[in-house]
Amino acid sequence: MYRAVTRDIEVSVEPFYLPERSDPSAARYVWAYRVTIANGSGQAVKLLSRYWRITDGNGHVEEVRGPGVVGEQPELDPGDSYQYTSGCPLATPSGIMVGRYTMRGAGGAMFDIDIPAFSLDLPGQARTVN
Repeated sequence: MYRAVTRDIEVSVEPFYLPERSDPSAARYVWAYRVTIANGSGQAVKLLSRYWRITDGNGHVEEVRGPGVVGEQPELDPGDSYQYTSGCPLATPSGIMVGRYTMRGAGGAMFDIDIPAFSLDLPGQARTVN
């Protein structure tokens, strides 16, 4: 599990490989990742948008931006948490993802919170630094 805390909001990520959706002979490796966002701050927040930087084992970078997560823009009161699962295909058997969420707090102030960098590596293979 990977974790980052920004402004008392914790983002934790658990990646896992999906062999049933992958086809190594066609250079297609698919991971899912489960994200939990826990609001430990003293204010209600709303997740407005996401940004991901995805780097595969060859150093190819893809940037993804968009509103919300999995079609939602969750609102979290103090003490609330929100969890979702999404996925990422790569052309290599390893990679790394990192990003940020843009949040809106009480009074309309907007700020970014970090999504921790996490590694995507085939189970049973030596981990690589990407």
